[in-house]
Amino acid sequence: MSTTSVERKPGWLRAKLPTSSKYREVRDLVDQNALHTVCQSAHCPNLGECWSRRTATLMILGEVCTRSCTFCAIQTGRPPELDLGEPARVAEAVRKMGLKHAVITSVARDDLKDGGASVWAATVRAIRYRNPGTGIEILIPDFRGKPEPLDVVLDARPDILNHNIETVERLQRPVRKTANYNTTLGVLRHAKSRGFTTKSGIMLGIGEQHEEIAKTLRDLRAIDVNILTIGQYLQPTPKHRPLDRWVTPEEFQEWKDFGLSIGFDVVESGPLVRSSYHADEQSAMLQERGARAG
Repeated sequence: MSTTSVERKPGWLRAKLPTSSKYREVRDLVDQNALHTVCQSAHCPNLGECWSRRTATLMILGEVCTRSCTFCAIQTGRPPELDLGEPARVAEAVRKMGLKHAVITSVARDDLKDGGASVWAATVRAIRYRNPGTGIEILIPDFRGKPEPLDVVLDARPDILNHNIETVERLQRPVRKTANYNTTLGVLRHAKSRGFTTKSGIMLGIGEQHEEIAKTLRDLRAIDVNILTIGQYLQPTPKHRPLDRWVTPEEFQEWKDFGLSIGFDVVESGPLVRSSYHADEQSAMLQERGARAG
């Protein structure tokens, strides 16, 4: 397994700087509509590139998460009251950006009885109403593994259900704390049982071993996950989980080849890959290949 020193960020991790007018248009649209994006809250290195393509991953249910995962830069604490006007603003932002494929995510809201499922459903329906030709991909929390709130979201009929496994089974507790490996598999399995296209993602460089990565990918394929994303863990601040290693582009290619060999329809694998990175292209590729959810 190829490694390199963790003391200096390697050259292949240089992200594009935000310079285009399209970037400024997206920034202004987000600000003017009082929206949140995971691009900003999670310190995504692809913000400049994606916003310059007029794409952004909108984050609902506020920007304060009730969980404190050790890899994530999103603020943790007590969230404010629900913003019931948010679904309509998100749908309007999707329209103004002219998105053919919209990606929506959220913080975890364990303070709410339904985990925010009703707002999720309202957001999907609002986007569909204002943008009937737009594909909708949702990157959801686990709703503590409860099928009832998950079904509320699925009943709104998004096009792709994304829920990240994040890391290997051994590291779930120290990395995700509240989340659980089998709960994540259960969310994806339930969505698949209802006929949905499913997607998941994993970070590398957080302390996992080669055989553990392979097992995780096989576990995801065993429940017929369609799309897989594999990216480099980047430590947001010194208070977050330390980086274990920089993964080379060559190893990312090896994992892409492995994922395709065991049956994933689409694998996006690379140092700067994140859950929604080139999600529109992944969706188009899936449609071209005629992959079926069931």
